[in-house]
Amino acid sequence: MSNKSDYIVVGGGVVGLATAYKLQEKFPNKTITILEKEAEVGMHQTGRNSGVMHSGIYYKPGSYKAKNCRNGHAQLVKFSKQNNVNFDVCGKIIVATSNEEIPGLENIFQRGLKNKTEGICYLTSEELKEKEPFIKGVKAIYVPTAGIIDYVGLCKTFVEKVRAINLKSQFIPNCEVNEVISEKNNSILKTSIGDFSAEKVVFCTGLQSDRVAEKDNLELDMHIVGFRGDYYELTAEAKHKIKNLVYPVPDPKFPFLGVHFTRMVDGSIECGPNAVFTFKREGYNKTSFSLKDTYEALKFKGTWKLFGKHWRKGIGEYKRAFSKRLFIKELQKLMPSITVNDVKVARSGVRAQAIDYGGNMVDDFKIMKHNGNIHVINAPSPAATACLAIADEIIKVVVE
Repeated sequence: MSNKSDYIVVGGGVVGLATAYKLQEKFPNKTITILEKEAEVGMHQTGRNSGVMHSGIYYKPGSYKAKNCRNGHAQLVKFSKQNNVNFDVCGKIIVATSNEEIPGLENIFQRGLKNKTEGICYLTSEELKEKEPFIKGVKAIYVPTAGIIDYVGLCKTFVEKVRAINLKSQFIPNCEVNEVISEKNNSILKTSIGDFSAEKVVFCTGLQSDRVAEKDNLELDMHIVGFRGDYYELTAEAKHKIKNLVYPVPDPKFPFLGVHFTRMVDGSIECGPNAVFTFKREGYNKTSFSLKDTYEALKFKGTWKLFGKHWRKGIGEYKRAFSKRLFIKELQKLMPSITVNDVKVARSGVRAQAIDYGGNMVDDFKIMKHNGNIHVINAPSPAATACLAIADEIIKVVVE
């Protein structure tokens, strides 16, 4: 195993692997080493999100998110077609369940127009019934470009492409970076299985991005806090109640999209996720706990400021996390006929959310350069959809 390469990408999630693929495509003769601390690709946010290809309708016009989502979506569909990645552009519906939600729905529609989200149109309650017979709402937006995809399958394809372009490039699992020594034209990574060095290193480490940045002596004005999302799944008998994707009108003060229904590429239908503060960054059970993660999150002033602003919302989400009945009540706003017997407990995921000292959730992507290395500090949703576009942004920084 050669430990010296031209580039190292740390992180085997979808953003890291899209970056490795784009780098290899641009520089086919350069060697790339991908280091991943887990045994497989996509073990955290990538493999535990809702599997949706977002259209870009929600995001602030002109933001990194808006531009990269639209561009990334187009690239993702093209790449998936060419490489047999399992996906389906099935469309989605955003539903206002009461007259009070109509202004919020109209704001989303206006954003969609400014972001050039193709084909969006309003649906009346009758037209909504035609598309999703079990969903009840007063008005809705149909978004034809939204879809679903197998993100873990996509990751595996990226690794295959990298190795097909350059046989000397390598993917190394079970390799955790413990120390970063950056010099002007060389970085040495001390890992759990030995030292690796390269001229440039790209860090795409998701839930660990702030910690890895600190190892590289990068001063940050934000901190990663984890939010767990729990999913339920419709039982075989209830699966007919959803055709594709159905979302509520999200709370504009909160960066999460609310509890929704999602058809997955394997045909199952998931309901969720909620969003609760987690006491362990990579903890996927309701009682997961890490003293280190909890201490770090709670000693950061921004976390307490965030709690102060959103404590009511936080308590509501916590109650739902431990009560199936309350979770169902939330789903009944969209689907009045759903019952406790229609759903069973499914998986959980944890979102990495950067929070600043003022207790604000950092809404946009954040890529920082330090000592010739590149750190992707914040890559919230729609980062998976936008992965190939984010990779282009990262490569611009690499080439500079």
